[in-house]
Amino acid sequence: MFGYMDRCMGAVWGSGWALPAGGEGKVLEHSERSSFLPGLCSSSALPPSQPGSLALSCTLHRLPGAVTPTHSLQVLPSARCCPLAPAKPRQAMEGEPTLRLRIFDLNCWAIRYLSKRRQERVRLIGDTLRREGFDLVLLQEVWSEQDYSDLRVKLAGCYPFSHYFRSGVIGSGLCVFSRFPILDTLLYQYSLNGYPYMLQHGDWFCGKSVGLVIIKISGIIFNVYVTHLHAEYCREKDAYLPHRLVQAWELAQFIRHTSKAADVVLLGGDLNMHPEDVGIRLLRGWTGLRDAFAEAMRFEGCKNGCTLVPDNCFIDKSELLPFPLGIRIDYILYKAISSFTVKCEELKTTTGPALGTDIPFSDHEAVMATLHIQRRGQPVGAALGAADLALADVVTEARTEVGVGLQAAQRQRYSSGRMAVLALLLLLLQAAAALGILAGLGTEQPFPKLSFCLLAFLALGVLVLATGLHLFHTMEVKMLHGTKDQMGMALRALQERPSEG
Repeated sequence: MFGYMDRCMGAVWGSGWALPAGGEGKVLEHSERSSFLPGLCSSSALPPSQPGSLALSCTLHRLPGAVTPTHSLQVLPSARCCPLAPAKPRQAMEGEPTLRLRIFDLNCWAIRYLSKRRQERVRLIGDTLRREGFDLVLLQEVWSEQDYSDLRVKLAGCYPFSHYFRSGVIGSGLCVFSRFPILDTLLYQYSLNGYPYMLQHGDWFCGKSVGLVIIKISGIIFNVYVTHLHAEYCREKDAYLPHRLVQAWELAQFIRHTSKAADVVLLGGDLNMHPEDVGIRLLRGWTGLRDAFAEAMRFEGCKNGCTLVPDNCFIDKSELLPFPLGIRIDYILYKAISSFTVKCEELKTTTGPALGTDIPFSDHEAVMATLHIQRRGQPVGAALGAADLALADVVTEARTEVGVGLQAAQRQRYSSGRMAVLALLLLLLQAAAALGILAGLGTEQPFPKLSFCLLAFLALGVLVLATGLHLFHTMEVKMLHGTKDQMGMALRALQERPSEG
């Protein structure tokens, strides 16, 4: 009999499904119980003997002529540092249970030796995550592996599963912490990520990427993506727009081709794009992802969901002069695949200094979403038609911008190639003059030796630098050209769909 009781308790507490809110000692309603163990056990509320405990009375339904034993069992408070948060009372849909998932996303701005009060803020982030007990934590700009290790040790009791994505010279800065087991991981590094000679920005050295972790919660397969795209720096003269569009396209393609076996797709990260930018419209349109801010039933935080606000003490206010309220560039996006629905119950952002401190977590505000996932009767097919025509316009706009970037890259490749040829010709002239002197064709050296050697080293340096730039811009041209061709094929497919229907 106690085996039946264990199964009953496991269905309620250990399955990962959220319990309805309503105070201590409250249990599932009958319609909710039947979805876990139909016809096996029933429950009733008993006065809990300890605060925070859950009392259940489990009755086994008897067979004809059998005795019906009744036993009471009390679940004591969990020893975990992050107890399961009570779920919002839900509207039952054909008796199906609802999975409640809480997600935390933050660009931590943890650049070693450069970010202000980095170690203090990392400790503050760890303390907050341990106290709040989210289900999934998606972090960007954790550039120091030591910072990640410190967080992993601090959060081991609350988030026993984590992964750090390594790429580039100084890393991707991406990491994930989870209350649930991580089944698999994958990293894709974007083909274009700025310019190596733009040292003041440094994006090229970071290895910007998208990381994927696959998680299974109560039988539901989640593909969770975390990413950080190239920064904008100057909106009026955005030299990195083609690169960011290539990254957005590669991100969308990566999600499309890796999420076919998933039930739910989640994406969090610093996309460095405004909500109406062509890149975010391309990403959402091509993948079908929905914006948690736009879909949330309740919102609390900075106005318009902004995550880069002038009031932040780490922000250079001159950069946000065109946007007095701030900008929203950090997102949590989601969609359901197969026979599930996902709804955003609540979205929050942090607002300034963390609780009990005088500093915020980062120069970005954190984004926190509460999602409800529920199984529906049968899969719903994708709707075609007007949406495809609108997406075709977005792809056309993005392809045009990539084409502009392609022309600029071709000009830079030509300029660097011409500089390399000129430097090579200068070296050849100097070599010919030196050989003439050695062969006795000239009575005396036309230039002083020191000047001659300095000119030779200068020509050699220009040759090496120009050749390197020529090779880099050649690769840039190939990547931009390839992306433009892919968008062209996608555009043709979108334009042909209505005629097929």
